[in-house]
Amino acid sequence: MSRRCELTGKGPMVGHHVSHANNKKKRVFRPNLQTVSLASEALGQKVKLRISMNALRSVDRSGGLDPFLLNAREDVLSNRAMKLKRQIAKKQASSESEAA
Repeated sequence: MSRRCELTGKGPMVGHHVSHANNKKKRVFRPNLQTVSLASEALGQKVKLRISMNALRSVDRSGGLDPFLLNAREDVLSNRAMKLKRQIAKKQASSESEAA
């Protein structure tokens, strides 16, 4: 299982432990990844994703999973998230054409 957020693409970063004597030793900064269930209103189902808690705040701020995915760049999304984005866009396009 990869240590990468499925929505934002955030992954591990490398840095240094710096001691009081200014000795530097390699360390890894890992993102705070959690498996959460998010509800998709367009699809009418819950989706389990492994995302960072920073991404969860962004999803809440944007108004839910559907608006977040529709505005997200495609190069940072995982394959599962890309598939969800296509399904949501297709569902919304069909519902808009029926309303018109």
